[in-house]
Amino acid sequence: MLEKQAKRAFIAIGSNLGDKKLNIELAKSKLQNKLTKIICTSSYYLTPSWPNPLNPKFINIVIEVKTILSPYKLLDLCHFIELELGRKRFEINEPRVCDIDIIDYDQKIINSNNSSKLTIPHPRIQFRNFVLLPLFEICKNWKHPVNKRYIAELISFLKTNDLRSIKQI
Repeated sequence: MLEKQAKRAFIAIGSNLGDKKLNIELAKSKLQNKLTKIICTSSYYLTPSWPNPLNPKFINIVIEVKTILSPYKLLDLCHFIELELGRKRFEINEPRVCDIDIIDYDQKIINSNNSSKLTIPHPRIQFRNFVLLPLFEICKNWKHPVNKRYIAELISFLKTNDLRSIKQI
């Protein structure tokens, strides 16, 4: 990989169906290729399913990658891997074998049209304990490209119940 062209990205991976840890490890393995290299991986985090806590709990991680893929090609790769691992898209927030989201791509701000469905940074990152805590674990100085707040401050805004409901495993 050409280091001068490589961009830094953070990707969240989650699963709440089947062998959750295996699903995450398979997704990581498929993400790592000659165009994308994993630099760092957070611990696993267990969280209740949202919005329906009666669904199976999620296991989530965040990884840091270096990639020469454009944000759009990286999104295509993420969607391809989700499909390869058996993700079905019927309803929003339904249980899934694998969910892969680009959280940040080189601190860029991207608001695409509906056809590409790419928004970076991820539009709901500041409300997601299962993204903020693993991201903080691997990048304590991360700063939100839009609101310019450091990750520790974003975590401080989480509700107490959100902080209590997540467990590092």
